[in-house]
Amino acid sequence: MPTTTSRRAALRAAAAPLIVRPQLVRGAGKEKVRAGLVGCGGRGTAAIVELMAANENVELVAMADVFEDKLETSLRGLREGKTRVNNYVGGTILRDGKPHKLTKEEIVERLINGVKVAPDHRFVGQDAYRKLLQTEIDVVLLITPPGHRPPHFEAAVEARKHVFIEKPVATDPVGTRRVMDAARRSRELKLTVLAGTESRYSYQTKETVERIHAGAIGDIVSLYSYYMSAPVFHVQKREPHWSEVDWQHRNWYSFVWICGDQLVEQAVHQVDLLNWVMRSHPVKAIGTGGRAWRRDGNPLHGNIYDHMTVEFTYPNGVKMLSVIRHYPRLEHVATQIGSEVMGTKGRSNTRDLATSSDGLVAGLAEQTLLINSIRGDGPYFNNAMDVAESTMSCVMGREAAYSGQVVTWEQVMRSNLDLYPKDLSPGATVPADPVRVPGEYKFACGRAPTSGCVPYIATGGRSSPPAAPSPSRTGSCPR
Repeated sequence: MPTTTSRRAALRAAAAPLIVRPQLVRGAGKEKVRAGLVGCGGRGTAAIVELMAANENVELVAMADVFEDKLETSLRGLREGKTRVNNYVGGTILRDGKPHKLTKEEIVERLINGVKVAPDHRFVGQDAYRKLLQTEIDVVLLITPPGHRPPHFEAAVEARKHVFIEKPVATDPVGTRRVMDAARRSRELKLTVLAGTESRYSYQTKETVERIHAGAIGDIVSLYSYYMSAPVFHVQKREPHWSEVDWQHRNWYSFVWICGDQLVEQAVHQVDLLNWVMRSHPVKAIGTGGRAWRRDGNPLHGNIYDHMTVEFTYPNGVKMLSVIRHYPRLEHVATQIGSEVMGTKGRSNTRDLATSSDGLVAGLAEQTLLINSIRGDGPYFNNAMDVAESTMSCVMGREAAYSGQVVTWEQVMRSNLDLYPKDLSPGATVPADPVRVPGEYKFACGRAPTSGCVPYIATGGRSSPPAAPSPSRTGSCPR
């Protein structure tokens, strides 16, 4: 690698975002970007396939997971080029500025040649992410269950790593504010951060949103979001040798602290899209929900709802209705996922106003954008705050449905509700809170200081819950 640069390259480097290794500054060679993966389940494995299929100059050099079997299964599938490859065959990427359809052979070749995870770069346990961040990686993909993302993102920014972070970025107000503070710090450091809210990287959606902003459908009068799909279970039963910590991680989608419930975990896609359309986050929410088929006596069903409807209000008074549900996958049970924007001159499904399509697959496009930003081959990109605000919007809506209260943005930004367990050691007892019952459950609203509730205060680089009262798990409003 050359040790000198031209005057032009030096000027470009001076203006470039912070890069962990100087070799990766704009125009300074073809050094490969070294990636690490935290969270080696199905989504994490797929993200690595997307990353390497879309980019030639990337190597996977480190992996971390709570469970060794998850890590080894993912690594084996990636090394052999047999995991999730077919999902991207025929997918379009940009190569030398021109659309190129991926073949199975080239995806497999990139995986076989690019997965270089040595035994001493495979980390297992609750602190595995910290060990991975101490390695020589340039970018980390944070794809654990959502409850873990606030501390993982904080640590990644502190380690000055570029980040791909899946959505949502937290499951409660305290965790989301931690991400917001780390997001600000990441921008100060000029770190690339790209969130897995993939609608933002779809060509049709981007052009449609631009045309809506330009007045194609007139003034927006209402919005609708739908995420009605089948339930998500990663296991079918609890094995006798699993601890409580193991169980809640293996069956993570069923527990609020680690999943966030469906509105937060899945419907954040639509909420983020409509926040983008509105160029704002909502300012209040009211909702309803419950459990139609999940049973309190079935341990597999955890403590999340299986249906929820929330009305969000934006600063200009426009309403957005979010309808979500997880009903069993049966032939006669309908599913619907999508968004609608109603205007004074027309309507849009957020994809239908594009005049053409470049055929780019959103999952591949987002990984191309990530690497181009890191290497300086494209514009600097950091949308950490966008996804944090969308996450907080969904947390606000969930708490409105859980409690029956009207929950405002000010309240959720002051709330001391902190669901993250303080002890996740193998023998720890992780309390599974009861299913929330509206009327009995009260949101920890974090009222204004004049009412005796200590407000949230950012603490520079990370956030902390109010000093008093102590963080709430019950949801009762502090007095």
